[in-house]
Amino acid sequence: MSTYVSKEIRAELDAARIAALKKSSRLRVEIGNNTYKILTLWKDGFSVEASATPRLRGLVDIYDGANHLYQCLIIADEEEAGEMRYEFKRNTVAADKAPLDFYRAPDAPIALLGHED
Repeated sequence: MSTYVSKEIRAELDAARIAALKKSSRLRVEIGNNTYKILTLWKDGFSVEASATPRLRGLVDIYDGANHLYQCLIIADEEEAGEMRYEFKRNTVAADKAPLDFYRAPDAPIALLGHED
C-alpha cells in the first residue's frame, strides 16, 4: 500500500489542522501594534500561521487573553506544514509590579498609620 499523499490533499490537511489550532488557542504574540495568533507554545519557542503572519524578529510580548505572560527576544527557526516556528533567545516572565531591590519581611506592615491627638 502506498503512503503517498498529493500536494493538494496535504495542503488541505495542513489548513484544517491550522484552523483547529487557531480556534482552540487563546495565546497571541504582539509586536508593536500588531497581534498574531499563536498556534503552539512550548518551553523554547512558539509557532504561528506562516501565510497570515509576516516574519517576526526582535522583542515581542506573549499574552493569554488579557494576561501578559512573557516578554521575549525571538529568532526565526523554520517553516514546516504551514507553521512558522520561532525560538526564544531570551524569555522573561512578565510581572504586574516592579521587583523590589530589598528584602521585605512577610509580616511587614503594608502601610504606616499616624496617630491622632
